[in-house]
Amino acid sequence: MVTLLRTASRSAFAALFLIAACGSSSNNSGGTVPTVSSTSPIDVAVGVATNGKIFASFSEPMDPASLSAATMLVKQGTTQISGGIVAGTDGMSSTFTPAAVLATNTVYTATITSGAKATGGTALAADHTWSFTTGAIADVTAPLVSGTSPGSSATGVPTNAKISATFSKAMDPATLTATTFTVSQGTTPVAGAVSYGSAGTTATFTPTSALAVSVAFTATVTVGAKDLAGNALAAAHAWTFTTGASAAKGPAPVGLGTAGNYAVLAKTAISTVPSSTITGDIAISPAAATFITGFSLVADATNVFSTSPQIVGKAFAADYAVPTPSNLTTAVSNMQAAYNDAAGRPTPNFTELGTGNIGGMTLVPGLYKWTSTVTIPADVVLSGGANDVWIFQTTGDLTMAAAMHVTLSGGAQAKNIFWQVAGNTTFGAGSHFEGVVLGKTDIKLVTGATMNGRALSQTQVVLQQATLTQPAQ
Repeated sequence: MVTLLRTASRSAFAALFLIAACGSSSNNSGGTVPTVSSTSPIDVAVGVATNGKIFASFSEPMDPASLSAATMLVKQGTTQISGGIVAGTDGMSSTFTPAAVLATNTVYTATITSGAKATGGTALAADHTWSFTTGAIADVTAPLVSGTSPGSSATGVPTNAKISATFSKAMDPATLTATTFTVSQGTTPVAGAVSYGSAGTTATFTPTSALAVSVAFTATVTVGAKDLAGNALAAAHAWTFTTGASAAKGPAPVGLGTAGNYAVLAKTAISTVPSSTITGDIAISPAAATFITGFSLVADATNVFSTSPQIVGKAFAADYAVPTPSNLTTAVSNMQAAYNDAAGRPTPNFTELGTGNIGGMTLVPGLYKWTSTVTIPADVVLSGGANDVWIFQTTGDLTMAAAMHVTLSGGAQAKNIFWQVAGNTTFGAGSHFEGVVLGKTDIKLVTGATMNGRALSQTQVVLQQATLTQPAQ
């Protein structure tokens, strides 16, 4: 059996990690074909505010000169809507601002054409088109900072950490700058750059150099930050954290945005064979509550959420009362963007490890890639520190045999482990799993399976007398 941490020399891994880190920022010099990672509004969204902007994020930094009225189009039927287009400062997004308020209860179509090119000159492989329907009113609700990383009062934060703020709704990237999102050590500003993540609701401050060791820092998002409808934060949001003595290993974590608010999130169905136990909220969108089956849901008085004896938390669905539909639209968009982020990470530390069979291995932090199904026929250990990160990419299925276990050692945390699975994910009867699953298709926990993590599926999540616990943040 392969035991990576114990059989490979630490110096060899350090060299490999350094090479990977140096190559982790894609500049499209290799001609990678860019794609549209997320949009706001998302495809087939309804009730869209009439005063909103249209936003698209990309998998690669784009050439701002290629993002124009000729390559980012918004139409009502065959009539093109006039407006201005602004590319994000990091090239990862583009925002269309209509010249006038959109018509109420009307279908619009947005398109990013194949004329849009990455900085290296490679164009989108094909036009990307999505549609949405406006509602009857404008959006006048102020956005909120719904989460931060590091968390407020966090200690032992890695000195190479990036600082991020997640918002309750999609924001205008042009308003998220080093002026509106700052980090300081006492009264001394920290130099850095601000980017707006592909998840569509997360802004990230990347320090120019490593943070000082064992020092308190304050991060602040000011009221200059605005959503796509022009609404500013109601008040500035500030939080503090304290660094530890070392840097984290592995790639940067995957930003989940508001998808991280849920233990289970799916688009088409969530089912249980009673009784399962879920600790954390569950949600489904765009499917309705009728596609959450086996839970004996009981709606609250406002119909914003439901409860179930099997859920230590709440259940949400796209057909519940406001603000649930819009919250879930954002969460699903963030889930899809997180999947694309994880799938698109370049320069893996390990490729085709074990030809997809990782049973019996001890895996160190890093980026792992397979172009096949990944199987776990024997116990696996993930060994690393509390801030270290693992990302596993597979174009096939992920299958764990019955009664097998993924366990953590050295302080590793499930919230920092990301499994991007293009195929089906199945955890066998009585097995135990750790980490966040970003599934393109089904995620299934067979009878008696347990999971410390999140099941985020672009189709359905199936639980059979299973236990799923949302990891601590």
